[in-house]
Amino acid sequence: MDFPPQQPDAAATRPLLQGLASDPPSTTDLGALYDAYGGPVYRLALRLCRSSQEAEDLCHDVFLRYWKQDRYEPSRGPVLAYLLLLTRSMAINRLNQRSNRWQLVQRWSEQLFPQAVRSPQESAEADDLSQQVRHALETIPANQRQVLELAYYEGLSQSAIGQRLNLPLGTVKTRSRQGLIRLRELLIDFRSTP
Repeated sequence: MDFPPQQPDAAATRPLLQGLASDPPSTTDLGALYDAYGGPVYRLALRLCRSSQEAEDLCHDVFLRYWKQDRYEPSRGPVLAYLLLLTRSMAINRLNQRSNRWQLVQRWSEQLFPQAVRSPQESAEADDLSQQVRHALETIPANQRQVLELAYYEGLSQSAIGQRLNLPLGTVKTRSRQGLIRLRELLIDFRSTP
């Protein structure tokens, strides 16, 4: 969107405003109006929406509504004031709709996925399991533990682990596999002991 950097001068827009006061705007008049006032309308839309894409859409919708509804009354004030008021009103409506949609999504997600409240027994079992995993991790060799911690705690891929540790990819895969096998054996042993 190309907007003029400054406010249009009054002498240049006076014929345009006189034509708008007496006749509904034609496509050419709307183009001239857009050229004259698109900048201030866009800047206000950007300030209210805080997104250039939304501001462009809002600016477009403001001029489209002005053209289609033809509600401007020159006796009530200048065209720019009307357009800015229309911009503000439409921006507030959009923000409220977005907020309402977000609240609706939140309610749906709460109904579809209710927050699970753990019973004391479930909490105790989860704590016990986390202790067993920590203990099992401490007992496997350090090089295997390091690879598994980078993969599961930091979310690194095997190739990223290889780059960080300066190891060949095959070595990282071997250490990861051996570490997981050893962890499984240890955790199965923990389950079998009371």
